[in-house]
Amino acid sequence: MGKILKFYEKEYKKLLIIPLLMLLLAFAQLGYQYSTTGDFLIKGVGLKGGTTITINDITHSQQDIETAIFKVFPEADLNTRTQASLGTLSGYIIDVDIITANSEDNEIKLISLLDELYPDKIMNNVGEEETLYKLGTMGSALGENFFKQTTIALLIAFLLMGLVVLIYFKTLVPSLAVILSAASDIIITLAIINMMGMKLSTFGIAGFLLLIGYSVDTDILLTSKVLKKKEGLVMDKIMVAIKTGFKMSLTTIIAVIVAWQVSMSVEIQQIMTIVLIGLLIDLVNTWIQNVGLLRLYLERKSKKVAKVDHEVKYF
Repeated sequence: MGKILKFYEKEYKKLLIIPLLMLLLAFAQLGYQYSTTGDFLIKGVGLKGGTTITINDITHSQQDIETAIFKVFPEADLNTRTQASLGTLSGYIIDVDIITANSEDNEIKLISLLDELYPDKIMNNVGEEETLYKLGTMGSALGENFFKQTTIALLIAFLLMGLVVLIYFKTLVPSLAVILSAASDIIITLAIINMMGMKLSTFGIAGFLLLIGYSVDTDILLTSKVLKKKEGLVMDKIMVAIKTGFKMSLTTIIAVIVAWQVSMSVEIQQIMTIVLIGLLIDLVNTWIQNVGLLRLYLERKSKKVAKVDHEVKYF
């Protein structure tokens, strides 16, 4: 352990290669993703448009419904959620992208399939018969517009975070280091979920918003310990920050893993997956990248002060 800490202290410039390489590989993956698909990420139905099927019946299980749809539409992109009334399962909500892909033919096939699964009719409030399912379509333009709005919200949140950090530390380089670390967390996490084949939903965007907050926490902790506290050696202050920061991250990671295991919701699981990956990436970006940049900044600053003192003394 002592050798590792000694290497960490002495070779921090070499260690900076690790987060830099991770970031470069992430950019390469995003570039490849864009060149092959036209998008930097894999969009789910909620972001690219599709059809929502609301089923107010539990005769068939979720798995049976999905299996039936996949038999007719093997390439379908499905996202299924459960409906509950007073804590009791009452139906399903299924997002699927098949109608927008081949409009009229696919719509006819889907309606025929649902009529076969749910032939019974019910009376509505005005005394008319209606099916046990309902269809609602989100056009690709609407899905694209929603994606743009959520992306703008993400960028605004990120810029405001950067502004707050800059105002708090009143120093450009450390503030930029915090922003770079948070940006690296998001970019690398996005590249990893692309490689996993995860289709990002609107809930996934919420996961990235959470990730901004979590990643900035550790960066501000580190920067505050090093810059705001005047007494002590830089490396001692860094080690104090590491002890606190690792406890924070470990606690959150455990909570996220438990939430992922316990939750039956696909949306919650996607959020937790994004946050978990981001937190693991943040350990590298905060305690290697940000530490290295801070130490380089402080070394250069101390050299300038020493040079000025020497010139004044010589004069």
